[in-house]
Amino acid sequence: MSPQPEITQRDLRNRYREIMDAVQSGQSFTVTRDGHLVGQLVPMRGRRRFVSRQEFAAMSETAPAIDLDTFRAGQDATADTYEGLDGLLTVVPVSRPRVPHER
Repeated sequence: MSPQPEITQRDLRNRYREIMDAVQSGQSFTVTRDGHLVGQLVPMRGRRRFVSRQEFAAMSETAPAIDLDTFRAGQDATADTYEGLDGLLTVVPVSRPRVPHER
């Protein structure tokens, strides 16, 4: 993958249409101001497409099997790393604000 070309703030201002067309085509840029990096122009990711239930089921048939005991053991091991936090975390229930039309 090639590195992102650097453009100055002035280049962005003066060549806005050209640069935005390049971004829309998939090109990314790093923007600088006074020689300092200030941001990146990157193309938006494509929208996720809807996957039907049938397509999901077909994809799931070829997915690798998961051993539930191994999965649960991994989850327990991860949770056990947080034992020292007992008493430091409190779960506070949050009430949902009433919507005017609800009774």
